[in-house]
Amino acid sequence: MDNPGIMQSQNPDIMIIAGEASGDLHGAALVRAMRGINPVLRFYGVGGEKMEEAGVRLIAHSSEMAVMGITEVLPRLVFILKVRRTLKGLLRKSPPALLILIDYPGFNLPLARFAHENGIRVFYYISPKVWAWRKKRIYVLERYVDRMALILPFEEAVYEGVNLDARFIGNPLLDTVKRKYPRGEAVKKFGLQDGVTTIALLPGSRKGEVTRLLPAMLEAAAILKERIPAVQFVLPLAQTLPYDLVRGLIDRQGVDVRITQGDGYDTVGLADIAIVASGTATLETALLGVPMVIVYKVSPLSYCIGRAIVHVDHIGLVNLIAGRRVAPELVQGEATPERMADEVNGILASRARTDAMKRDLLEVGTMLGDPGASQRAAQIAYEMISSLDV
Repeated sequence: MDNPGIMQSQNPDIMIIAGEASGDLHGAALVRAMRGINPVLRFYGVGGEKMEEAGVRLIAHSSEMAVMGITEVLPRLVFILKVRRTLKGLLRKSPPALLILIDYPGFNLPLARFAHENGIRVFYYISPKVWAWRKKRIYVLERYVDRMALILPFEEAVYEGVNLDARFIGNPLLDTVKRKYPRGEAVKKFGLQDGVTTIALLPGSRKGEVTRLLPAMLEAAAILKERIPAVQFVLPLAQTLPYDLVRGLIDRQGVDVRITQGDGYDTVGLADIAIVASGTATLETALLGVPMVIVYKVSPLSYCIGRAIVHVDHIGLVNLIAGRRVAPELVQGEATPERMADEVNGILASRARTDAMKRDLLEVGTMLGDPGASQRAAQIAYEMISSLDV
């Protein structure tokens, strides 16, 4: 073999688990980076279209696994537990060289324990949010995870008190959030008008959050259409969402919204402002330099439970990284069409506020480290494999 490390006689199989759209994105980049080191590696597990395109053999699709909120998981629980039993069976029957887990702690932590107890090394890529809730999970991670790669700059301090090799490697979005087309070309490609106020709607990547948030976003768009005559709305469709679901919600509301598929960063990059569901999309929007209003809404019961156990000053990743309120947040009962429209209108009406937010977003980007996070994560994972006795 030309590549050092894994010998042909050693198992080249790696199980990788990503239960959400952002994990699918980062998992695909990691797989490609690891295959760049050694092309004989074989990957299987849970992921989405991007991981499948990168060559991962899917046992289950992440779109069937992704739920947000404590009560929202219940209808999918039987299926999710069945998938986990299947994965445990595979781990026992034919142990892979490495188990890679990407966030998604409710599903992944039991797998980490199972793998550890069966002598399989565990690499956790992208930390569970132990800094926000269920802080005692950090001791589960300490016990059952061999190494961890962190992608948020404040997370290293969280792990200083435990015996776990957890290091900040930068954020992989720095490599992936890029526009492909010049502005003029993108405007034509998406059938938009130039010189018109453009507002992006990003209702999330899970069906549940889209059905909760998009109707209110569309009502906000109708309000903004009355206040800003020269305005257009765009919605980049997440790969995990059915087009018909989103198209149906838009048609029901009767607002003209252009749906784009496959060029999400170019779509958002054209916008003057975005209304964004809390999650990875807030960070992607920040890296594109687009001002935003962050919205978050779960079922009332999930929210009540969450308030009792989640202890953070901010919801949006942009604000968490900045350590202050860079972008406005509308949470639960505040996430009304009127409030969304008011916040968007207030930002657009103030050049000083818009410019200040853009400067703050640029600063957040610099706090994410240097490009090349996926390659650094791949190197850690590969070292874990190549250090095994053969």
